[in-house]
Amino acid sequence: MLIPFGIVSGIGFFFIYCAWRRACQTRDAGGFNPSPLTANMGFHPSVFEQPGRWLVVKAGDPSVVQAALRLHHPTPCSWEEGLIEAREDKLFISPSISGWVLVMGSGLPGPFEDVDVCFRFLTDLSRKLGQVQFFSASRVVNQHAWVLMDDGRVFRAYAWAGETLWNQGPLTAAEKELGLRCFEYGSEQNIFSIKDELAANSEKVGQLAARWSLDPAALCPGSWSGHGIVGGLSQSNSH
Repeated sequence: MLIPFGIVSGIGFFFIYCAWRRACQTRDAGGFNPSPLTANMGFHPSVFEQPGRWLVVKAGDPSVVQAALRLHHPTPCSWEEGLIEAREDKLFISPSISGWVLVMGSGLPGPFEDVDVCFRFLTDLSRKLGQVQFFSASRVVNQHAWVLMDDGRVFRAYAWAGETLWNQGPLTAAEKELGLRCFEYGSEQNIFSIKDELAANSEKVGQLAARWSLDPAALCPGSWSGHGIVGGLSQSNSH
């Protein structure tokens, strides 16, 4: 009888010890208890997963960007709420960060689906807002794109998805520094022979964004303050 009782007691003390250790760790960490929203999403303001595509707009007021995009049902929101909503075909417009506003969301038109639609969308936005930058990268299939516009004029654009979809303007100094490889239209390339260059391009899109303006994945924790705007992109504005 004593042996089973000892085993049960030992298990009980083990669970009590684990609970005590967890309480101590929480206390030592400053009592931080993540909300259900951040806990479920694994969100932490100092760790930001780079989005698949995003815009960077030179602007000091996110409401100006929201007006230019003509978002449906624009709603003020926190970074956490906005980034979650951005996964559901909505757009999140961040607060201004050092004079730049980020726009993130799967609803952004990209050159991989239709390069002409993407061109018209960015041109229209740039005519309204001035300097607009677009970035996109998929490391799985090595699709990548970057665009720099100002006042509706293309200064630099490159997009690759199995072939060159868009190549306009001279290479910028940042592209040269990063060693990005850009191919001409219709150039005969064996995909397997250039897979390393394509992978490097996809990996370095964030670094290029940092040199031109902002890399969302490299924001410091202090940048995650304030409220942004979330809403849906109208079909007329995305075509």
